[in-house]
Amino acid sequence: MLYAIISQFVDDCQEKRQQARPAHLERLTALQDQGRLVLAGPHPAIDSEDPGPAGFSGSLIVAEFDSLQSAQAWADADPYAEAGIYAQLTVKPFIQVFPK
Repeated sequence: MLYAIISQFVDDCQEKRQQARPAHLERLTALQDQGRLVLAGPHPAIDSEDPGPAGFSGSLIVAEFDSLQSAQAWADADPYAEAGIYAQLTVKPFIQVFPK
């Protein structure tokens, strides 16, 4: 089943986020290589594709996991979580309707 992993970042986390980003992207690449990643990306803090110093306010990952518990465990072990970048992390089931 698919699960949405929705995060809100703590304020002023740009430096910590950049340090943890390579390991975070490595985990996403592994999901992609396994054919389990539907989409992933950050939410700009302002209405711009390049938010510059405003940075990002959170992120969204939609991926396939065996259960809600395994999706939650994967999210909890993310380098961003370990670095204290997430102020809030929500994992919930997701049903993709479009695109088919």
